[in-house]
Amino acid sequence: MHNIETIDKLLKDELAATETYKQALDKLREDAALGESEYLMPIYEAHKDAVSSLQAQIRQLGKTPSEGSGAWGTWVEILQGGANMLGKKVALKVLQEGEKNGAEDYEKALKDTELSSNIRSLIETKLLPAQQAHIRTLDRLLDAAA
Repeated sequence: MHNIETIDKLLKDELAATETYKQALDKLREDAALGESEYLMPIYEAHKDAVSSLQAQIRQLGKTPSEGSGAWGTWVEILQGGANMLGKKVALKVLQEGEKNGAEDYEKALKDTELSSNIRSLIETKLLPAQQAHIRTLDRLLDAAA
């Protein structure tokens, strides 16, 4: 049962990430700042892919995956809304913070001794490396925006 709670928390993180990136991409399109959106779009797609992978894991365990991002997603929406008004650099910083939090959650999940080998493998080979790559991309975008 412990596996389900861990995987579900990771799923909610990924759902929050997809919501946040969608908002950021919509905002960048409005501002015609398409340079960033070409870098952010693959990250958005990677988070959508992570959602699918985690949902599949939960279904394999015979449970129903969460549909929404919960309280974290609501907080992220409010924060991203504020960031959108404050400008591109703040919006990128919010995205970067979210990625760092997500990476920490994956690292914490890997410390869970009850985590099944298939979800552990998914995190180690796909989800955590993707998260770390997202952080590096956002670091570059933030450096360029400075």
